[in-house]
Amino acid sequence: MDGIFNVLKPPGMTSHDVIGFLRRALQTKKIGHGGTLDPDAAGVLPVFAGTATRLLEFAVEGRKQYIAEFTLGQQTDTGDDSGRVIKELPVPQLTQAGLEALLARFTGPQLQLPPMYSALKVNGHKLYELARRGVEVERRPRPIEIYKLELLHFTPASFTVAVECSKGTYIRVLGEDMAAALGTCGTMSFLLRTQVGAYTLNQSHTLQEIAADPEGCAAAPVTAVAHLPRLPLSARQAARITNGVRTTMAGVAAGQYVLLGPAEEFLGIGRCLEGRVQAEKIFAHYKMPEDC
Repeated sequence: MDGIFNVLKPPGMTSHDVIGFLRRALQTKKIGHGGTLDPDAAGVLPVFAGTATRLLEFAVEGRKQYIAEFTLGQQTDTGDDSGRVIKELPVPQLTQAGLEALLARFTGPQLQLPPMYSALKVNGHKLYELARRGVEVERRPRPIEIYKLELLHFTPASFTVAVECSKGTYIRVLGEDMAAALGTCGTMSFLLRTQVGAYTLNQSHTLQEIAADPEGCAAAPVTAVAHLPRLPLSARQAARITNGVRTTMAGVAAGQYVLLGPAEEFLGIGRCLEGRVQAEKIFAHYKMPEDC
């Protein structure tokens, strides 16, 4: 079936495990997820099935939100508390003012070095596969952005934050970097993803709920592009654009749009350049009215 499933991933499953479960439950081979979630983490994992997989790029590009806890004094090889301890350091005295100042330093655009225990590929091999074999390869820092970093709670040896960030951000690495800035080391001890793009935790479904009622749990493909402006089309415009004809539309600013038919049906994604709209991804071809 075609649709998007806002999965509440449980801890202990990999993102690949989730895809395998839903591939069997939905009886489809055309399926993919919108951003890997660590095996020990829980929370929102958007899964796209059928023709909706053509919109996966929009989920991957979307902002993400998390609640994360970092425990100080120990660092592991995986960056979370399932790994082997590789470093131990004393923990400085934590204060609310000091932690809030730390979070302010780590808010905004920055460079981040991807961890070895990640799904990134180097020469066709996933980094975590190499790490499990004891192989470490050179990695380059990548640009990320932390839009929000809010202190929720702290203890003498840990602190919990709410994070809103760009794609490609590793929360484990963020925790390690903040621990280093405090003069100690640390590891991520809890991670819950609360939002990916338009998909939020309070609207998510368990795998069992999806298997029992796929149609009731499926979100429409258009939800993946909720952040894009909508462009209503007349019947003639819809027929021309969805059949590959660049069409002049006065007063439409340059940019990417959700294309809507005369009955506000989702037709696809288009782009306006120099006052002319052309199709980028079409999900429904509109038939030219006989009176046009």
